[in-house]
Amino acid sequence: MKPTRGKSSPQGFRNEKDFREAKQLMDSLEYHDFLGREIALKAASNFRKPRKAGIRVRKTIDVIISTFCMENGCELIHNDKDFDAMERHLGLVVRK
Repeated sequence: MKPTRGKSSPQGFRNEKDFREAKQLMDSLEYHDFLGREIALKAASNFRKPRKAGIRVRKTIDVIISTFCMENGCELIHNDKDFDAMERHLGLVVRK
């Protein structure tokens, strides 16, 4: 199974067999909807908290990711200093 660039059948795969195999593997994983109404509203609220503490949030998507993790009990593994403020000010749990 080799994801490829260029000509491919379903996104990123040269042939249907590889796509079906990857889909079967993905289907075995736990799944959560990423952004529904509840997460969007909580993310909007979480966006404001660091700002009130004088911290500039650079990317909205980082707040959405942080909020998703907090609401679903997920630890975040990252290499992005933008999440450090959310760890300090929002209680984001980070695995180091």
